[in-house]
Amino acid sequence: MSPIDERYMQRALELAAMGLGSVSPNPMVGCVIVHEDQIIGEGYHQKYGEAHAEVNAINSVKDQSLLQNATAYVTLEPCAHWGKTPPCANLLVEKKIARVVIAAVDSNPLVGGKGIEILESAGITLISGVLEKEARIQNKRFFTQIEKKRPYVILKWAQTADGFVARSDFSSKWISNSASRQLVHKWRSEEDGILVGKNTATYDDPSLNVREWVGENPTRLVIDSRLELPQTLKLFDQTIPTICFNTLKSEKLENLEYVKLSESFEISELLDEVAKRNIQSIIVEGGSFLLSKFIAAELWDEARVFTSQNKFEAGIPAPTLNQISAESYQIQSDLLQIYYHV
Repeated sequence: MSPIDERYMQRALELAAMGLGSVSPNPMVGCVIVHEDQIIGEGYHQKYGEAHAEVNAINSVKDQSLLQNATAYVTLEPCAHWGKTPPCANLLVEKKIARVVIAAVDSNPLVGGKGIEILESAGITLISGVLEKEARIQNKRFFTQIEKKRPYVILKWAQTADGFVARSDFSSKWISNSASRQLVHKWRSEEDGILVGKNTATYDDPSLNVREWVGENPTRLVIDSRLELPQTLKLFDQTIPTICFNTLKSEKLENLEYVKLSESFEISELLDEVAKRNIQSIIVEGGSFLLSKFIAAELWDEARVFTSQNKFEAGIPAPTLNQISAESYQIQSDLLQIYYHV
């Protein structure tokens, strides 16, 4: 693996990251086109249903004749199927690109090596696996959905210095500081769905939208097994697509869907239903009981935990993770710890 290939692939990964929150259920993809050690074109997949990275990069090249002696660096294997847009592998062949360098192979059965096959059959020099680990981490949501058949699950909570997520009456405003809360809104804009349990919906009456950041609102998900939540809650205002998981009925209204689960449903069943709706990633924001269910079922990928300097001395205990955090950050007065489920 040459340092030159790594350098240009790193740039392609930087471009791909700009699609976070806008391209799901597609993966984030970046593309850099290089001619004689000079970048002559760049592009990334900007929005679901619109042009892919390779198309945008090729269209940005002023002198198209240079493509025949150029290298295209792509963070994910070029697609080989017709979806919302034509196959990118065919476009690279059509433009007579001399060499293609790929970070990760696409594990989507619709692609899965077929893009590589098209390129190699056309006589294009192909190298794969350049910064593959970084590319797979970047598209962890996409690969989890494809390979595990479920959404990427992020657990998030704020706890006091003495380990509580709420007071005994379930009140919890505000444990974390304003900077931490703004960061949470940024996170919401990056994921497809946000899930809470009945108690959180009842006592917090959350809007579960993006108010303190610019971005798309995630689909709101709530568990209300016996349909006991009042319809006056903000969750049911039908301003944002919302799904209510329960054991009594299935029904579709405008921006509100009721999904019936089995009487004693497990977390895996709920995630199956989420995945069926092309929701590629979710943040589970509470409460403690629901978060603990995900931990016990080992159906989580990442946990983001804020610890404030406040103390409650009594209340609802925070969930427990029996592992050491992988990353730690100081968010003003709060400590943010990131955990990755092995």
